[in-house]
Amino acid sequence: MLDLFVLVPLHNSGNKFTNNMTINQKKPLVNAEIGLFLRGLIIGKVLTILVIGGLFWWLLRPRLTSTNVDSSRGQTLNTAIDATSTFKTIGSVPPGSFNYGGSTAWAPIRQLVDSQIQNARPELQLRYVDPNNGSASSNSGIRMLLDGQLDFAHSARPFTADEYAIANSRGFTLSQHQIGTDGIAVVVNPSLNVPGLTTEQLQQIYRGQITNWKQVGGSNLPITPFSQRPEDADAVIFNSDALNSNVQYVNSTTEALRQVSKTPGSIYYASARAVVPQCTVKPLPLGRTNTELIPPYQEPLISPNQCPNQRNQVNIKAIKNGSYPITNKLFVIIKQNKGREQQAGEVYTQLLLTDQGQGAIEQAGFAAVRP
Repeated sequence: MLDLFVLVPLHNSGNKFTNNMTINQKKPLVNAEIGLFLRGLIIGKVLTILVIGGLFWWLLRPRLTSTNVDSSRGQTLNTAIDATSTFKTIGSVPPGSFNYGGSTAWAPIRQLVDSQIQNARPELQLRYVDPNNGSASSNSGIRMLLDGQLDFAHSARPFTADEYAIANSRGFTLSQHQIGTDGIAVVVNPSLNVPGLTTEQLQQIYRGQITNWKQVGGSNLPITPFSQRPEDADAVIFNSDALNSNVQYVNSTTEALRQVSKTPGSIYYASARAVVPQCTVKPLPLGRTNTELIPPYQEPLISPNQCPNQRNQVNIKAIKNGSYPITNKLFVIIKQNKGREQQAGEVYTQLLLTDQGQGAIEQAGFAAVRP
């Protein structure tokens, strides 16, 4: 537009008109330039804020290769783990004796993994404590933690909103940190001949909707379902209100295995690590549909007459990749009170999440949570 003004000839007779036209055309030009300037200023400020925000994120970003997050409350445990970590690489291990307990599903970890931790870190003395009343379970472990009888607890389930509220009312909170995954296996009497069950069929059996094995491809034999009471069980896959009155309750997996071994039409479910290697029962494949039955054991199936020289091993691969349909997460439940209990629980979790700890957890028959 400025070039156009130069090319217009200015005659004396029309000088006033021409100058007025030039001034009138400059006004929108100035307004447009001011608008562009203001727009550029706003964009510049936005970009400055984004750059500064990005810089703060970069400076404060997490620098850990492994972070374990409390799925219920969003609390994060700084595990400070690298790819080749061992029990000896974890720092700030508190010396002294600490009480722990809870889920019976954790028994193989306590026997195999914790013994290795004790050998590598003798300053951390772990003392397992049974409940004064009732049997050991996730429920009793969390209850004992809330009552101050344990420094941290083992659980095969997340803590509940009620348990968190109790902790809050007593001046502390809870956090939970997954260290492994357990499969839930279904076992039957070895004489039973069925290819497997879908998860829906399993539910129908325990709800009383399927009562004979012929309804799922077996022989004409009544089904006798066994279960631990939900309040005492670690493998809870049914709401207690949904269980049929025909379900026979047992006090422990040991008692259940004894009953299943001598009752032809019986069935029971529990931690895969606890029941798959047993000689007196047969584990069944489970599936989301009839066409994708996944065994809880590593194939081929070891028959009872080959046991105990050979034993079935847990199908960790299927549990880990999610193809096996029923699993439980294993949690360390920690008292968040900024005291020695919290420090011990967090260090114990860090030890289990090391490369060495995760390898030992898989040796114990569970799926690791770290790749």
